[in-house]
Amino acid sequence: MQSFTTAVKRTGAIAAGAAIVLALAACAPAGPQASTTPSIELTDKPLPSSHVHGLTVNGDTSQVLLATHDGLFDVTKQPASKIGGTNDLMGFTAGKDGVFYASGHPGQGSAMPNPLGLIKSTDGGQTWEKLSRQGESDFHALTTTRSGIVAFDGQLRSSPDGKTWNTVAAMFAPAVLAGHPDSDTVLGTTTEGIQRSTDGGATWALDKTGPVVQFAAFASPDEAAGVAPDGTTYYSADAGKSWTKKGRIDSEVLAIAALKGADGNPWIWAATPEGIVVSTDGGTSYRPADAA
Repeated sequence: MQSFTTAVKRTGAIAAGAAIVLALAACAPAGPQASTTPSIELTDKPLPSSHVHGLTVNGDTSQVLLATHDGLFDVTKQPASKIGGTNDLMGFTAGKDGVFYASGHPGQGSAMPNPLGLIKSTDGGQTWEKLSRQGESDFHALTTTRSGIVAFDGQLRSSPDGKTWNTVAAMFAPAVLAGHPDSDTVLGTTTEGIQRSTDGGATWALDKTGPVVQFAAFASPDEAAGVAPDGTTYYSADAGKSWTKKGRIDSEVLAIAALKGADGNPWIWAATPEGIVVSTDGGTSYRPADAA
């Protein structure tokens, strides 16, 4: 399967309906099995799984969490520790007050339906409850906004509560959806450019003049970070209206997260095959997170 990077190099832009095929590496679903007690396992690899689907950072505890094909991991320190049971978390996002939302497929030892639909955790990912669309949706792109949830399972959808859904009339397939729980602005990354919504995902407009980024994340309602397929990083101070080129990550980027640092600067984390790197200067320079 072609990657987002290959698609950009070969075509510069592709039909929206094919973007998800080029941008996302689909993981094979595993059938549900008998439920087991959630456990914590340790691994000393740079990343606990080669299939990374999401990254988030807790602003209160500085905990760095990685959503993967093999479940959720705390990668704040090495060795990484596994949180809860095994599910292929194809979609993962953090909401307000420590709530997590996810989607994907059940893994070994999971009694969840296939696909997972939208699931929710209020205990840091140790356990998950079913919200909606179980057996129907595998949301590869997922984010939260002030108005609710925006997700993509082959069709762009929005929900005020994670239980009832509205179909969004948008003819594009986002590789990543980026939002902030205190804002209604949402960014959708595509090989044609950044799709932007200011009403919680109800309507969208393509920015044809801005950079093509593969990954995007909000550090605050106004500040956003983006990473292009070649690792070039961008910063926006106006919620994605305009972008400034900053630095570069000299490795394959698998996922990013952003947060407003205590120093007032946006901090940006990126998962790479070599481990987690972090920037504390808005994306100008990066260093291994365990050296920060």
